[in-house]
Amino acid sequence: MKKGQIYEGIVERVDFPNKGIVRAEEGICVVKNSLPGQKVSFCVNKSRKGKAEGRLLSVIEKSPLEIESPCPHFGICGGCVFLSLPYEEQLKIKEEQVKKLLDSVLKKQEREYLFEGIKASPKPYEYRNKMEFSFGDEVKDGPLSLGMHKRGSFYDIVTVSECKLVDEDYRKILKETLFCFKERNTSFYHRLRHEGFLRHLLVRKASKTGEILVALITTTQEEAALTEWVNSLLQLELGGKIVGILHTKNDSVADVVKSDETVVLYGQDHFYEELLGLRFKISQFSFFQTNSLGAEVLYETVREYVGELGEGEHTVFDLYSGTGTIAQLMAPVAKKVIGVEIVEEAVEAAKKNAELNGLTNCEFIAGDVLRVLDEVTERPDMIILDPPRDGIHPKALPKIIAYGVKRIVYVSCKPTSLVRDLEVFLENGYEVERAVAVEQFPWTGNVEVIIKMQYNANFVRMGKEKK
Repeated sequence: MKKGQIYEGIVERVDFPNKGIVRAEEGICVVKNSLPGQKVSFCVNKSRKGKAEGRLLSVIEKSPLEIESPCPHFGICGGCVFLSLPYEEQLKIKEEQVKKLLDSVLKKQEREYLFEGIKASPKPYEYRNKMEFSFGDEVKDGPLSLGMHKRGSFYDIVTVSECKLVDEDYRKILKETLFCFKERNTSFYHRLRHEGFLRHLLVRKASKTGEILVALITTTQEEAALTEWVNSLLQLELGGKIVGILHTKNDSVADVVKSDETVVLYGQDHFYEELLGLRFKISQFSFFQTNSLGAEVLYETVREYVGELGEGEHTVFDLYSGTGTIAQLMAPVAKKVIGVEIVEEAVEAAKKNAELNGLTNCEFIAGDVLRVLDEVTERPDMIILDPPRDGIHPKALPKIIAYGVKRIVYVSCKPTSLVRDLEVFLENGYEVERAVAVEQFPWTGNVEVIIKMQYNANFVRMGKEKK
């Protein structure tokens, strides 16, 4: 295949996360955002050493698996990949993706591992408890829009007023916000010129308590009276209840949601969510699983994989602990749980949440796992890992392995990072006993995976051979 040429082919399968493997007469090409069974037209962007990557131009024939998408924005908005497939087909694709990735590395271990398929999300639609909408325009110099990036575009924004990943409260807040600022001809922040006012709208809603936190993120380039906007939101008829409205000022050049200063315009700067009997205080930037009901499935599975810890005899390390959800679930059956997290705000939140839930045997340390493990004097009896998407730092892996714990449970939000790390664990005497995928992000290309590893007592570390 030649770069710049246009070809047609059939999508044979989709590899993680959204890489359609297309077979054409001229060869095989990776085309993102295509679905199994589709006949597609694509333009080759890269071609070297027999490997080609292309950009999807059009779907010539739909897949036999496809159904009518429930969302009018699908295919234009870049948020979803599988929304025109039945949910069962999407689960099947993700299950096969995870199994293929795991088998690619676990074929090297002698023992068979138990792959337990994929666990579905309790709610396939309207499951998200957090959305970051962007202000912009859908076409150059077009009217103000508020929503998600157009598929394949860094600048164009699609107003997703009918998005199916969130419930009606989000849609009402989005529509009202857009209406208010359109009426006043308020400018948005241009990412190229670094000029303008409106940047993002952050909405968070607790699935269990129904509490809603809204934050408007702007630059300080203009002065704006926001009272009218606040009052219009408070007059909306919602299923939940707005407990806080914030104005967050951000003059960073980077297109990220962050705060130089935050002003509370109404109510408070946090809300509460409940998970498996625990209560969590969450601010606008707190890390928390975006699918609350799915998170309960995830954490119940982690607890099952951890298994029996005895009568409070074990010390557990929860590395990359975030706001301490897993640590707090382990606390009732452990002697002590030590959580390590690099984001200081998350550590402070973890401490407050543990206090809120009456847990006194949790310790949370702010710092990089790579460095903190050199300073902690306690030794773990078991380790739980829940790293960010890039996985575990290569220099931290030997320190984790050196503890020689019998059991490790690894929670991954990016299976390609997981299998890279598993290579190292296998080379150092660990074997995977069980694995399962957990659907946390329906209709997107993402999936969580939980692995239970056991240390092989017969492994000879220096020789990397078995006795």
